[in-house]
Amino acid sequence: MLNNLPPDQQTYIVTGYTDLRRSIDGLATIVQAQLQLDPYSTALFLFCGRRCDRIKGLLWEGDGFLLLYKRLDNGKFQWPRNETKALLLTTQQRRWLLEGLKIEQPKAIQEGRRSAVY
Repeated sequence: MLNNLPPDQQTYIVTGYTDLRRSIDGLATIVQAQLQLDPYSTALFLFCGRRCDRIKGLLWEGDGFLLLYKRLDNGKFQWPRNETKALLLTTQQRRWLLEGLKIEQPKAIQEGRRSAVY
């Protein structure tokens, strides 16, 4: 399901450590009280615990919350561990994260500059 999200789906990751024993109400409280964001928006909020091999997602579907839980069989998520804040991911960053890569990747090709045409 997480790999099949539409490209325009807003996705926030909550950096730092989250107690994954929290349920829907606990995660929605983090989004609202600590991050000052609206849990009832159409954004997907992703949380990660200390072990980095499992994540929880919280998504409002209009008539209720959807709680997603993913546990990796092999490997770990490269989760930013600075202070607790929400980072809005691009589609590319979300794909990198779910593939086990860091969300900050060096660019392989530098953006071009406008110059005279040869």
